[in-house]
Amino acid sequence: MRRWHRFAIPLGVVALVFAVTGVAYSVNEPDPSDPEFLSPISVDGIGGQRLAQALADRGVRVERETRTPDALVSANQGDATLFVPVPRVVHPDYLAMLRLLPPSTRIVLVDPARQALDDASIPLALVGRRWAARAVAPDCAVDEARAAGPAAALRQRYKGDGVHCYDAGVVRVSWQRADLIVIGASDPFRNDRIGEHGNAALATGLLATRPRVVWLDLHKLEPPPGVVDEPGSSDGVPPSLGEDPRDGEYTEDGGEGTPGEEGDGSGSDSQAGEGSRDSPSASDVDSENPLWNAFPPWFWALLIQLALAAVLLALWRARRLGPPVTEPLPVTVRAAETVHGRGRLYRRAKARGPTADLLRAAARDRLTQLLAPTAGASLVDAAAAAARWDPEQIEGLLDGPTPESDDDLRRLQSDLDALVEAIRRAR
Repeated sequence: MRRWHRFAIPLGVVALVFAVTGVAYSVNEPDPSDPEFLSPISVDGIGGQRLAQALADRGVRVERETRTPDALVSANQGDATLFVPVPRVVHPDYLAMLRLLPPSTRIVLVDPARQALDDASIPLALVGRRWAARAVAPDCAVDEARAAGPAAALRQRYKGDGVHCYDAGVVRVSWQRADLIVIGASDPFRNDRIGEHGNAALATGLLATRPRVVWLDLHKLEPPPGVVDEPGSSDGVPPSLGEDPRDGEYTEDGGEGTPGEEGDGSGSDSQAGEGSRDSPSASDVDSENPLWNAFPPWFWALLIQLALAAVLLALWRARRLGPPVTEPLPVTVRAAETVHGRGRLYRRAKARGPTADLLRAAARDRLTQLLAPTAGASLVDAAAAAARWDPEQIEGLLDGPTPESDDDLRRLQSDLDALVEAIRRAR
């Protein structure tokens, strides 16, 4: 029972620490599907009302839109910043339209996933994600970042063309015709984090470069262009945003065609174009392990920590770090049984060397007690004088070679007993 406690209690404490850490992380981690998440009208901790008020204090007009078509129409008028707090819920067709916004429009995407970057054809890739956002220095030439100073913008890192700030947590890309800002952390925009470090200066600086901010307050998946998601509404797609440099022109019907041709959204070209955007390429499927994306990053971090804890526990159990501790025997064992048991173990292991050492050590102890040699005389000389044996014979018995067979070992034991008995009779 005590051994079971020594194993179960440390393992239980480690498991409890990991469980509490995981639960606390899940509770504190904001849910982008929550309607309060980075909403300009939300006063919740994960909301964005404080940021909207800071923008209003700087004379920037905040236009809240709950549908992507309306946000694209407003941003297409120019001199605006399109703020997309949750890019993952935007339909891929609308993400592809971002490239058609005018040069006077800035786009700010918060923590876009890999699929969102691919759907929008943004030349960036994800290279690493932290457990939580970290405040670091900007170390870049972007004016808004330099004015803000250190901010909690480092969580998701990106690689690719553009100006990298905050250790690749913020990237500014001159993408197509629009000015694009990608930031891998939501902390600078949230009510409960905007007052920390330089978060407020960074968030307002990124969004206040234009007189208007088109704030897309969207938290659920939306239908594709041309599909009406609200009863009684006929506006399911924004008007044409111009010519798409990659695929052609998006028309008022939501279809996709080449310049000079009308698209009705039902032709084979439209279906092929939609399929090419929604379906990953063969190289993406081959280069990415589906098991890695099947679980969130915190699961793999927890699994690695549990594996390390198991290794440390195995090392701790493999060797004691302190002296042996005596424990009371459950039953009393006779000395003769103990001697016979140890003898059988030595015989089974063919440990003739250790057995001979034990026999010689016991003989030395008995000779020392019988002779008590003076400081100037050795044990061998004193034993030879008392037993009248040859000193070389006694030295061979006490310090000779290891017996090579069981018969040699029995002969050594008999000779040692005879020597001790001879000295006992002489004394």
